Amino acid sequence: MPPLRHPDSPFSISLPPRAAQLAAETGVLVVGGGPAGLGAALGAANAGADVILAERYGFLGGNATAALVMPLMSFHTQQPRHDKPGKATLLPTDHGPGKPVVAGVLTTLLDRLVKANGAIAPSLQTGYVVPFDPEIFKLVALDLLDEAGVHFLFHAFASDIISDERATSVVFETKSGPVVIRARVVVDCTGDGDLAARAGAAYEIGREDDPLVQPMTLMFRVTEFERAAFKAYVKEHPDQWRSVHGLWDLIRKATESGELQLSREDMLFFATPHEKEVSVNSTRVTNVLGTDVWDLSYAEWESRRQMRQIAAFLRRYVPGFEKSYMVQSGVNIGVRETRRILGDYQLTADDILQARKFTDVIARSTYPIDIHNPEGRGTTLKRVPPGEAYDIP
Repeated sequence: MPPLRHPDSPFSISLPPRAAQLAAETGVLVVGGGPAGLGAALGAANAGADVILAERYGFLGGNATAALVMPLMSFHTQQPRHDKPGKATLLPTDHGPGKPVVAGVLTTLLDRLVKANGAIAPSLQTGYVVPFDPEIFKLVALDLLDEAGVHFLFHAFASDIISDERATSVVFETKSGPVVIRARVVVDCTGDGDLAARAGAAYEIGREDDPLVQPMTLMFRVTEFERAAFKAYVKEHPDQWRSVHGLWDLIRKATESGELQLSREDMLFFATPHEKEVSVNSTRVTNVLGTDVWDLSYAEWESRRQMRQIAAFLRRYVPGFEKSYMVQSGVNIGVRETRRILGDYQLTADDILQARKFTDVIARSTYPIDIHNPEGRGTTLKRVPPGEAYDIP
């Protein structure tokens, strides 16, 4: 049965007024428990603030754990080197030496993950990405909140924000009915700027010429992968694999036979901390928006059908995957792009490509411009100058 689509009629129903239970008052309320929310909550708590973190799921990690967006990508400067075909490391081989430009909460998180056997530390051998186990990530993130004294509320979806002279109140939809948390400071870490938009902040969506955004991807983990057999295939067909992606000829064959219907030309998967497991990043759903419930419903429906095709393709066509099976998929599809809140300054492509510095810098990054084609096949990648990083003002 297909998902509901956008209603044909703009007809709406007025809802009666309602009361909400006051759950708590705090100095800082962080809404969203993904990597940004963890950083905000722990940073505020370490500075001495009284902090509450609210999260819509029953666990922390955001896209890293809910959507299985893994590995964590490089936060190191790069000295790019030629990516030779035929490498089957399942980790990037074109990064080159690098130095970290991010520390603080991220360093603490990674140190704890590695000690818990939940991640592989970033190095030249990993291409400075961080393969991690999402279940251990959830546990370590909880430990960090506990140790910092951050209170949290799970299973709470932020639906509205109300401000007065004394405080800001955020309304959450819960199994207990609507509840409100009041705070002197609210940090929107929802990923889509939900609260900023509800509060009236200006934002953009899509490209300059049309409203299209990057495609969504449902990621999943596959186990019982035999690495030696895959390496032997790559050694025999070096033009068919580049470190983390490829299989062009096999995809073409499966597409022509009707076994694959994907709007991409290659398979992309990464190593994890587990020898017989890979993380597959190969579904692609276009012409959908992550702030639209009907689009999200369709994207979940379509991506899971793509996932089934990909899993069958791997077993039938790709050496090393003959006995493989899916062990986990994202709780929800991974959304790359929705609202861009318009602050006092908007970071530009030139800022990134010229590694621009700002006097009011609050963060640094080395990640390149990485745009998945909103219309289908292809990805645009433009790197930061070698050895450089750019500032975020």
